[in-house]
Amino acid sequence: MQNDKFPSLSKPAPEYHDLTFAETFGELSYTIYGHAIGLRDLGASQAPMNAFLTLLGIETLPLRMDRHCANALAIAKHLSGHSAVDWVSYAGLETDQYYKLGQHYLPKGAGAVMTVGLKGGYDAGVKLVESVELFSHLANIGDSRSLVIHPASTTHRQLTEEQLSAAGAGAEVVRLSIGIESEADIIADLDQALARADS
Repeated sequence: MQNDKFPSLSKPAPEYHDLTFAETFGELSYTIYGHAIGLRDLGASQAPMNAFLTLLGIETLPLRMDRHCANALAIAKHLSGHSAVDWVSYAGLETDQYYKLGQHYLPKGAGAVMTVGLKGGYDAGVKLVESVELFSHLANIGDSRSLVIHPASTTHRQLTEEQLSAAGAGAEVVRLSIGIESEADIIADLDQALARADS
């Protein structure tokens, strides 16, 4: 196939080690291309049970998001006044640089994720993660459970200090994804962990 109208099939694909789909797969080139690119860009199809669970979870998503947003705002306000915390980045706080954009684009709440800068730096970030009891130490976000991570000692540990800072993952940064547990329980857990991290 030497048709230049379809370069994705007739020209070498650098993302596949210069494979030419038309040359390699002939009449099946379009089908194979659609399958390979679809998997690469979109991922595999869900198994039936996973699809069922996704649909089941979507039914209560609005209820859970209301709780995520309400909890996150309360936690952000609490932490912004905490003696061990240097700063809180959360678009739901009126003092945040993205507050106006948050009000415009996220009128029902600024979501569940925030970043917090600890006065104690790197060591305080590690100690906080080690000291929480309710929070799970995970790199994901958006779980119904509260999650915490200290990027500088985990997901971004291979970066230099300059790169960490440029990535918004400085030594003092802790990322929180606030879940739907009791607001009072979340605050109590953070307070006891911050007390340990600050000592």
